[in-house]
Amino acid sequence: MNDAQTTPLLAADGYRLTATHYTAPTDQFIVLAGATAVPRGFYRRFAQFAQAHGINVITTDYRGVGDSRQGSLNGFEMQYADWSRQDLAAAVAYASARGAVWLVGHSLGGHAIGQLPDPNGLRAAYVCGTGAGWHGWMPKPERYRAWAMWHLVGPVTTRLYGYHPMSKFGMGEDLPMGVYRDWKRWCSFPRYFFDDPAAEAVTAPFAQVRIPIAAAVSTDDLWAPPASRDAFFSGYTAAQVTPVDWTPHTLGVPPIGHMGYFRESVGRVLWPQMLQWLGQHGLRVGTSS
Repeated sequence: MNDAQTTPLLAADGYRLTATHYTAPTDQFIVLAGATAVPRGFYRRFAQFAQAHGINVITTDYRGVGDSRQGSLNGFEMQYADWSRQDLAAAVAYASARGAVWLVGHSLGGHAIGQLPDPNGLRAAYVCGTGAGWHGWMPKPERYRAWAMWHLVGPVTTRLYGYHPMSKFGMGEDLPMGVYRDWKRWCSFPRYFFDDPAAEAVTAPFAQVRIPIAAAVSTDDLWAPPASRDAFFSGYTAAQVTPVDWTPHTLGVPPIGHMGYFRESVGRVLWPQMLQWLGQHGLRVGTSS
């Protein structure tokens, strides 16, 4: 089964988005909450894997990214939180109108749950590679590279282009200025936006999130090692958070890093575990077709 339909979505503020619906003949949906600057096509293999087990999957390009980009990013105004509270929310609303919804997230996907209009409408969430983003949690020399990106490279490139040209550094797609600005600020705090006194409007709703969440990281993920994951998820004060640590050598898979969770060479081992955990929280996982 490889049925996939390009699906237009409309965010609550009127922004038009492009998504893909991997269709299955059931009333259960996984919404894939992708990482920062990563287009939806990166998650195709996982979506097809879940689809083959009888699960609809929705993948979405956030505004300014991939097929949801509308012209130049120079002068394009938005806030980082719009990807969560507007764009991902539109995907969840689409799925919720058609059935029960679970969330699988990557990096930003774990940051997004508490920013959804109704996070407790999800049955459960399994997120990979979500951490606080603070360079101090990263091992050397990655912490120095991260510091240089925020304090040396970013200020120069954004001044030149009017946005952060991540694609020129092989780091995903370009970032709108508002995303760069907010992300840089929040990554300066050990607990990300939970430590930012100016982010109360973003962080306050997290205390109301009560769904089960599995928060998985790989021990070779330089951007979201276990300590970073734990620091961030301390902000989900009412949720049932289950930490999961993976070690590539022990699992018998290639290096995972920050992006490998959704690569097929790693997914052959990780993805069945993810669906099994979601199955413990109501997802009906069928035999692969």
